[in-house]
Amino acid sequence: MSVEYNRPASGPVPGRTLGIVALVVAIFFNVIGLILGIVALVQSRKAGHKNGFAVAAIIVGAVLTVIGIIVAIVVVSAIGFGAAAYQACEVAGFTGTVVVNGNEVACNTLGG
Repeated sequence: MSVEYNRPASGPVPGRTLGIVALVVAIFFNVIGLILGIVALVQSRKAGHKNGFAVAAIIVGAVLTVIGIIVAIVVVSAIGFGAAAYQACEVAGFTGTVVVNGNEVACNTLGG
């Protein structure tokens, strides 16, 4: 007589739910999603499982964070250039053109 033991169904993969949450959060709150993705990946790896959602969250969070930083730098630079151009045109009475950082700016386009 042989006794068969059924292997119990494996439980949820540790970190899987957190990985899914991290992926969604990474789209809107990049750095938080990146951190959650790292935590989920560490949890899964400790349990010996793979977690594609956590890896995706890390990639999305990192890429969108870098893009956000680049956009912020461009916006701050544009605001700085605009302020410098406005001040130069103000001195010139908003007539003619002025040169700001090597770029010629027509003062009539800035208004005054």
